[in-house]
Amino acid sequence: MTDYREPSYADVNRDVLRIMLETGSQYWTVLGISISIALVCFFGPWMYQLYVGVGAAGMNRSAMWGSYLSNFIFWIGLSHSGTLLSAVLHITQSDWRKAIYRSAEAMTLFSLMTAACFVMVHVGRVWFVHWSAPIPNEMGLWPNFRSPLMFDVMAITTYLTASSIFIYMGSVPDYAAVRDASTGLRRRLYTIFSFGWRGTAKEWHTLGWAYMFFAVFVIPLAVSVHSIVSWDFALSLVPGFHQTIFAPYFVCGAIYSGTAGIITVMYLLRRCLNLQRYIGEIHLDNLGKLLLTLSLIWIYINIIELFTGWYSGTSFEHEAVKFKLFGYYAPLYWEMILFCAVVPMLIFWNKIRLSWNKMFVISILINIGMFTERFIIVATAQPRKFLPDAFGFYFPSLVEFSITIGSFAIFATLFLIFIKWTPCISIYEVKETLKPLRRAA
Repeated sequence: MTDYREPSYADVNRDVLRIMLETGSQYWTVLGISISIALVCFFGPWMYQLYVGVGAAGMNRSAMWGSYLSNFIFWIGLSHSGTLLSAVLHITQSDWRKAIYRSAEAMTLFSLMTAACFVMVHVGRVWFVHWSAPIPNEMGLWPNFRSPLMFDVMAITTYLTASSIFIYMGSVPDYAAVRDASTGLRRRLYTIFSFGWRGTAKEWHTLGWAYMFFAVFVIPLAVSVHSIVSWDFALSLVPGFHQTIFAPYFVCGAIYSGTAGIITVMYLLRRCLNLQRYIGEIHLDNLGKLLLTLSLIWIYINIIELFTGWYSGTSFEHEAVKFKLFGYYAPLYWEMILFCAVVPMLIFWNKIRLSWNKMFVISILINIGMFTERFIIVATAQPRKFLPDAFGFYFPSLVEFSITIGSFAIFATLFLIFIKWTPCISIYEVKETLKPLRRAA
């Protein structure tokens, strides 16, 4: 257990509000670096691509989808565990979620925003993106609702809206706490954000009912979103894509990478913001056990995917499996197996599972492996279609590499802004966990 003494109610308010109200030079330095990388590595190359055309990317006739969609799947997957885990743990009334769920939900929100950026980067002519919405127009143009890409627009919009409402609703009492502790313009702003929250019994009852409703609503929505993303591939006839197991495969992989992402974020919050009293071993232990369980499910689904490709008896599927295992990108495939199947087995040992430094490294390696998985799905299947004379090759260009790096800077920038405008730990719910402990004392 942690060596830090248990905080009082005043300590909770002071420690959480300190992060928002006190800003040092280190914060501005990190934020400046993050914004600079986003501008140079993401928006700069994107503007260049808009000027010269999508040919700046490595996509071609054989591979019409590239790393942009790999990034899209990765960020959608990373978004899943935040809101989903928070909703499940809220329904099951697990107290240990209360110190970490706010930042986990923020991770969901910003991952979805980053994923939406890649949709616009991928389509090329972003000034026509409004055509993806069913808006009446004089040309009579309407989206093709049978298109899997149209499914993505609807899924992202719905999930982003629900996640935004979910995190905002749970933050209203904390906005009132910030309002009462601040002055001037910030006080006026948080008076608006808190909707005049006074903490009456009726307000708490309404908040509890509404929060439970959205928790129940978000769970099937989160599962359906990544199932829909998997149909982008599974609804085609391309060998390596046409897999009935893709929906549970994508959902499991999304929760897997999202849980690893939560561990990474919690480590950084704990270390950089001095939140050791609130994010402790119980969170690491439970998240580690969840990560281990998801890794075993992921291993099983990967075995099934390879088995069905081999058992199909068709030369097309055999070629797709052979190229994945032994082709040009085979080193990446085996790196994925090492990071996502072998490394997580170390979590079986308590000394590793209860070590923040070791779990931080493991979580980073898992997400590297999961990013590789998403790239392999696109890079190994499309260029190896049915006939040998249609075989091609895909390799990302420097523009794609740069935009990929820049996307992480966008995520980091959004999160850095978030911790200055919203309490990264739920003040009122952490206080709820202190009550029974104080009675026992």
